[in-house]
Amino acid sequence: MLKLTEKYGDKPPAEFPMLFQRILQNVIRDCFRRLKVRSIWTTLLSAFGSDDNDDSDPLETLEARDGSNLAASPQSQVEQSQVMAIIEAEIGRLPARQREAFLMRYWEEMDIAETAAAMGCSEGSVKTHCSRATHTLAAALNSKGITL
Repeated sequence: MLKLTEKYGDKPPAEFPMLFQRILQNVIRDCFRRLKVRSIWTTLLSAFGSDDNDDSDPLETLEARDGSNLAASPQSQVEQSQVMAIIEAEIGRLPARQREAFLMRYWEEMDIAETAAAMGCSEGSVKTHCSRATHTLAAALNSKGITL
């Protein structure tokens, strides 16, 4: 409500519901993104913790490389870039509608209704296209020995 009054107080009152809805959606989306990032780091760092001492700091157990605690080895960087190139190539081989639905849903983080509206099809079609795309990508990556 404060963002609405601070930034859009000069707008006509008829626009307030739409503006408030958009602000609310953005705040919720930002909150979920922050939670996702925190949970990834918590999961990664908990793997370094010891079971004996709960008070230990997992960052203290990491060996510093190149002045950074999170620097990856050159070999892992090359492997990651190769895997990403393979994934991009496989996405490019998908049929156009499957690729479109997949990228909107998982890259652009659009929900099913937004994707259906953008593609001009039903929500069921979006679900079908996404399902087929993920199964096709998984099979292609597994055939190349890549497990995610």
